[in-house]
Amino acid sequence: MAELHELTALEQWQALQRDEVSPTELARHYLDRIERLDDAIGAFTSVAAGSLAERVEAVEALPRTAALWGLPIGDKDLVSRAGQPVRFGSRLTAEVVATTDDELVGVLDRAGAVSLGKTATPEFGLYGYTEPLDGVPTRNPWALDRGAAGSSGGAAAAVAARLLPFAPGSDGGGSVRIPAAACGLVGLKPTRGLVPAGSGVDRLAGLVVPGPIARTVADAALLLDAMIERVHGRIDHHFTLRAPDADDGPLLGHAVRGEGRFQLAVLDGSPWDSAFELAVDPEARAAVDVATRAFTAMGHGLEELTLRDAERYPTDFTTIWQASAAGVPASSEAELALLEPITRSLVERGRALPATRLMETLASLHRFERSVLAQFAPFDAIITPALAQTPRPIGWYDQDSPELNFEQQVRYAPHTSFVNATGLPAITLPVHETSEGLPMGVQLIGRPGGEATLLALGAQLERRLRWQDRVPSVAR
Repeated sequence: MAELHELTALEQWQALQRDEVSPTELARHYLDRIERLDDAIGAFTSVAAGSLAERVEAVEALPRTAALWGLPIGDKDLVSRAGQPVRFGSRLTAEVVATTDDELVGVLDRAGAVSLGKTATPEFGLYGYTEPLDGVPTRNPWALDRGAAGSSGGAAAAVAARLLPFAPGSDGGGSVRIPAAACGLVGLKPTRGLVPAGSGVDRLAGLVVPGPIARTVADAALLLDAMIERVHGRIDHHFTLRAPDADDGPLLGHAVRGEGRFQLAVLDGSPWDSAFELAVDPEARAAVDVATRAFTAMGHGLEELTLRDAERYPTDFTTIWQASAAGVPASSEAELALLEPITRSLVERGRALPATRLMETLASLHRFERSVLAQFAPFDAIITPALAQTPRPIGWYDQDSPELNFEQQVRYAPHTSFVNATGLPAITLPVHETSEGLPMGVQLIGRPGGEATLLALGAQLERRLRWQDRVPSVAR
């Protein structure tokens, strides 16, 4: 008989429904695995075992049919949960304990999830790697000398090592999809405006939205449905700006059925080509080849597409990245000194940006968004490499030069950030592994509100390639 952590999240939910396991037993099973395995991985910054009984009691008071009833999760350490540390991956906020819950915490609690602690993130979620200078790096369960990427690196490492069945993350430039791809998982960034508790429309340039990291497409859909929190079958939007919604019920059904034939395109190049000489490693090209061969064999239409009107994009996104750091809560010299050198440089550059520059940048990104949507409109999904390089070694990123550090991040993942800038949905799928056993994936970018199509395509690939059967040795 399979151990609990070997089951998918959906299978674990079904076992809870049948009373084959209790929420307490399932949580303790994962807490035991965290205690035994996480010292080698560094997925969690804190574990909240002491309040388990209280959290399980709250779950057992909910209807058993709640979307995530009894399923363990971890909160990314950018998310506030009252009474728990919220360190933001920084020495500056190392002693902060949250006094209130973020909205998404309440959503997942009402869905019946049981939080086991905080998953690691880089300082204020600003980077695509999770290697704090004043802490332990988060290691890739497939190869402990490689990083789990970021910024949802702890969440991805925990899911890959079977320390959690799945986990929520947040994505402002690839922060769900990059670590999911590095750790051999499914990562889904929803359309801007789809998730009411994290719509992105109230964030700078609309970049940041929450999304699920999971081992299977169905598990990702299960968690995303809970994040959306439909009320009487409808999405309770908080803003007038919202994602298109077909209003045809939970996304899980599309992920389970995996039906349909679609028109796809492979994107040639990336929006960063005007700024850097970028190379896509053979292992990344091989992943795209695996996916396109499978899609062709399944009868999907396939074309090639070259992106236009992206000349200003590198400058615009760099400006927004710097501006986003301006809000880091460090004002005095003593507080600034607690920041990592790259973070401090970003904060200072962001605060020096003139308002006119920021306004011009936002207007330029809106024009870019309209252009990309028009170019992608003939297709149901666009295919890119998930990452352009294999998972990076621990310590690979430069810690002295902000320019080199940023260039390294772009070279690793040149196809993710523009999806945030355009507000489109995207899913990464772990379709391939290298000769060294490292996971490599593809990214599918959908139309606005096109999550159902992405999940259907992902389910079709998953049934054919069976990536969910691969297990890193550290998790066995």
